[in-house]
Amino acid sequence: MSNYSIRTATTSDIPTLESLAQATWEPTYKPILSKEQIDYMFDLIYNKEALEQQMDEGQTFLLLFGDDKPLGFASYSLRDAGEQLYKLNKIYLLPECHGKGLGRKLITYVEDETRKLGAKQIDLNVNRYNKAKLFYESCGYYVHHEEDLAIGPYWMNDYVMRKQL
Repeated sequence: MSNYSIRTATTSDIPTLESLAQATWEPTYKPILSKEQIDYMFDLIYNKEALEQQMDEGQTFLLLFGDDKPLGFASYSLRDAGEQLYKLNKIYLLPECHGKGLGRKLITYVEDETRKLGAKQIDLNVNRYNKAKLFYESCGYYVHHEEDLAIGPYWMNDYVMRKQL
């Protein structure tokens, strides 16, 4: 595959987002979360209505394609207009696409798009035990602070990482 493209997703792309999430969610979190927590959070975040609501509330979803095949997605939104702070809410690639530079393409695209919107910095959350932290550091993000978020009966123990744009 050599022909990559990224485009903004619409509500008509929700089935594609659901399919990509289904293929990426469990492999991402299986080493660090229980099956029950993975299933609970997936059902909460990636059903059709939840994705529509996230779009309605201002998350911009992006789809990454390779030779017209969906390979991954990301989403971002404004977090604090006064601080010109955006948030990278999601970034996932099919497991077979890891290590090929596609995550960097997608994250750079998000950074460029938010910069056009006036962003001076961008935050993301990553579980403190997720090896993706190393990837984010290689992209110029640093740990800004830690936060523990309740999601139903479960906890996400995260780093909030930040990058100055």
